[in-house]
Amino acid sequence: MEEIEAALDELQRVVDYLDKVLPSNAIVFLRGDLAAGKTTLTQAIAKAKGVMEEVTSPTFSLQHCYEGREGKDLYHYDLYRTTYEEFMKTGLVEEFEKPGWHLVEWGCKRLKDFLQSIGYDVFTIEIEPREKSRIYRMEA
Repeated sequence: MEEIEAALDELQRVVDYLDKVLPSNAIVFLRGDLAAGKTTLTQAIAKAKGVMEEVTSPTFSLQHCYEGREGKDLYHYDLYRTTYEEFMKTGLVEEFEKPGWHLVEWGCKRLKDFLQSIGYDVFTIEIEPREKSRIYRMEA
């Protein structure tokens, strides 16, 4: 497990670390309380991948897709209001086949276990707010 403490203006250190250790196709569960910084981290990752459009949380649509440069696409999921069963019924699980990074906010343990059982490597980033920074705990 790697741990990095970073303020908002230091998020690039976290992004650089992820770029070094994650494969070009990755599923990453982002964990943390409300307002922990999950979408903020996603925005920093998107910027590094060359995404030109505004990155917002897909709370109501469940998924946003972003085209990055050189095939570095990004998929952003927000499952806060969605149960495992509801998510499976949407058919969105097939989206994980698409090349790129898939960042999943509020993904449950059951979904993570399912994805691992069918052969995906799933990474986890725990985000813990501090007074003027965040602790990012990253594990494969």
